[in-house]
Amino acid sequence: MRTTAFISLCFALTILCALPSISGTKPTNDSDEKMILALESAWNQAELHHDAKAAGALMSDNFVSVDHTGAVSNRAQYLSGIKDKSFNPEQISNYDTRVFVYGSTAIVTSGYKTRGKDGGKAFIHNGRFTDTWVNLGDRWVCVASHETWISK
Repeated sequence: MRTTAFISLCFALTILCALPSISGTKPTNDSDEKMILALESAWNQAELHHDAKAAGALMSDNFVSVDHTGAVSNRAQYLSGIKDKSFNPEQISNYDTRVFVYGSTAIVTSGYKTRGKDGGKAFIHNGRFTDTWVNLGDRWVCVASHETWISK
């Protein structure tokens, strides 16, 4: 059931990404904001399902992440972490999400709550993140992400 929903979400995002190319016009900031929110949601789904391929499609080749400990990882390192099934999120939810579009760049700020198991031990993480997205003309990609834990 979850897999079917995930495939449907990916299909819908593919169609949404293609619309600006089909129409030949640049989307308005409102549609850019909606697209970015959909991509953030797809990112959460990719992490929930350990789908590094889907997550990788949302990132630039030179993506960089700073995690809650201050550790810096590149795209390959980040995607490796998504594949790691010892860290098993069961729920990822964003709240207080804001999107700021500046031409072909968008900044997302959001709170999040992640619940699941890490090495078999239950956890709940609360934090905030900032993602930087760039429109490459035919699609938006995330180029940088920074995460801060609020509480464990």
